[in-house]
Amino acid sequence: MATTEHGKPPAVVRVIELVGVSSTSWSDAAQQAVARASQTLRHITGLDVVKSSAVIKDGKITEYHVDVKLAFIVEGSEIEKP
Repeated sequence: MATTEHGKPPAVVRVIELVGVSSTSWSDAAQQAVARASQTLRHITGLDVVKSSAVIKDGKITEYHVDVKLAFIVEGSEIEKP
C-alpha cells in the first residue's frame, strides 16, 4: 500500500505560517520553528521555507530569520471506510 507525503487519504492538512529566529543560521531558525510548533502541534508532515532574511549589526549577521509554512494533519480528519 502506497503512502503519501501528508497522510493517508482522506485527510485534511492545515498549513500555518511561522517565523523562526536564530543567532546561528537559517537552518537553525527553521529548526527552531519546527521545535516550537512541535510543543503544541502533532502530526507535522512538512515545512516550506518561503523567505530568508537577517538582521545586520556592525557588518555582521546577528539574527537569522526564516518565514516558513508548516503543514500538519488535522486530527480526526481521517474518515474510516466501511
